[in-house]
Amino acid sequence: MSKDQMLGAIRRGLRRGTLPAEQQAMLRARLASPPRHLIPARAQLPHNEQVDLFLRMVEREFATFARLADMQAIPEAITDYLAAQNLPPEAVIAPHPELRAVDWLRRPLLHLHEGVATGDDQVGIQFAFAGIAETGTLMLPSGPDRPTTINLLPETAIVILRASRVLGALEDGLAALRATYGHTMPRTLMLITGPSRSSDVEQTQELGAHGPRRLHVLLVDDQA
Repeated sequence: MSKDQMLGAIRRGLRRGTLPAEQQAMLRARLASPPRHLIPARAQLPHNEQVDLFLRMVEREFATFARLADMQAIPEAITDYLAAQNLPPEAVIAPHPELRAVDWLRRPLLHLHEGVATGDDQVGIQFAFAGIAETGTLMLPSGPDRPTTINLLPETAIVILRASRVLGALEDGLAALRATYGHTMPRTLMLITGPSRSSDVEQTQELGAHGPRRLHVLLVDDQA
């Protein structure tokens, strides 16, 4: 079913025809220039304080992090993390240009394979679009260079984020997304705040309920 067919079926179900021209114009104007909602004061800090807030929120949400001087420090940081977690040095990695530029041969015992994740992958490595300081949230739009399965199937998620991509509030992240993608938005956008968890059964919190039970953020300090 095409998008037009799907929307047509919804209109018929609602017994609603095509919107009047003035309403269509109003909606187009709103999409072209979305209004900003109220931004909390803690999301309007100077950028270095936003980075510190982001990391505090990451820890508060049961995730871990490491700060790196540059992208070339990533292989060693991943190797050390996997060893500390008693995990094999293997992972599925997103085919993102930033990750392809890393010299992975610095750690030859680290075995990586690009592409979508399967149920057999224990560790997934992604490259974040942005981080939201207010909540410690990672923004991961879907696309050929960011397969969504890597966000969901491996029990351990390692996400690389540039410090320059830490933004104050979700409103800022959405504005950056629109500026990058324009009208060709990604099919999905995952907002990840800590490892997957649920308290549905007897109000007992379980990690890894609907996705990774571990989340480790590697923050690359790419700003002076």
